[in-house]
Amino acid sequence: MELAGYTEKVKLEIARTHTWPQTIEACGIGEYRPRITDAAIRRIIRDYTREAGLSELSDVLEGICRQFAVRASRGGQQNFTVNARNLESLLGPPTYTEALKAKQPQVGAATGLAWTEGGGALLPIEALLMPGEGRVTLTGLLGDVMQESVAAALSYVRFRAAALGIPLELFQASDIHIHFPEGAIPKDGPSAGITVATTLASLLSGRAIRQDLAMTGEISLRGSVLPIGGLREKVLAADRAGIRHLILPKGNESDYAHVPKEIRARQHPHLVSHVDEVFRIALLGSRRKRASRRANRSSSR
Repeated sequence: MELAGYTEKVKLEIARTHTWPQTIEACGIGEYRPRITDAAIRRIIRDYTREAGLSELSDVLEGICRQFAVRASRGGQQNFTVNARNLESLLGPPTYTEALKAKQPQVGAATGLAWTEGGGALLPIEALLMPGEGRVTLTGLLGDVMQESVAAALSYVRFRAAALGIPLELFQASDIHIHFPEGAIPKDGPSAGITVATTLASLLSGRAIRQDLAMTGEISLRGSVLPIGGLREKVLAADRAGIRHLILPKGNESDYAHVPKEIRARQHPHLVSHVDEVFRIALLGSRRKRASRRANRSSSR
């Protein structure tokens, strides 16, 4: 039986109304009534815990209370407030850092969404093209299923080369390196298929990918976008990172309806059934075409 993880809003409410007061009493410092701001709890949730439940959050709050108990026993400050500014002095540098979303459109770099045991996460994918003989290199500790997904994505992009404006000789005269950052973390599953396909289409056509977009979906050899698992957690990860436009499989429409309403209100989902729809949404105009237009305008002057 699959149980959905808590949203950040629910974690905040539980921590504020239950976990923090109970931890204060358990540490024997109830008489001092130390406070913690909502901003501090949110930062603990985002930067110091990575879980579907609340056990890590409870441990962090207990550690803060124990520090306060030691200070109080030594005659230190008694009316203490934990806020976002003094949190690092209590907990040290953040334990987790979210993968950075792109700040501007890029060629050969896309943002996917992944499911992890601690919830969802961004899955950046990047690729480079270099002179060679048609070899493809994959790095990033990928499982067998993900490697097969990359192979299917590459085959489809090659099949659609003419429609994408990609010279066929580019495949024989170039090597491609596809990298999944955070290489020490194992990655597997088919849901990165459309992200890989978009990365390759961008790289080989010279068209940049929108920076305000994240995507997830399995790709078939004929370009169909198939439903995936863990959609709720992936959508929450995109929302946490401030990404508002999502490309999701049409087959997951019913799953998206179960995402909390306040999250859906901030997002613009694009439900697709074929990878060509993904390309139309994600890829911007060709760099080569824009450069040609500028050159033509300059010559006409």
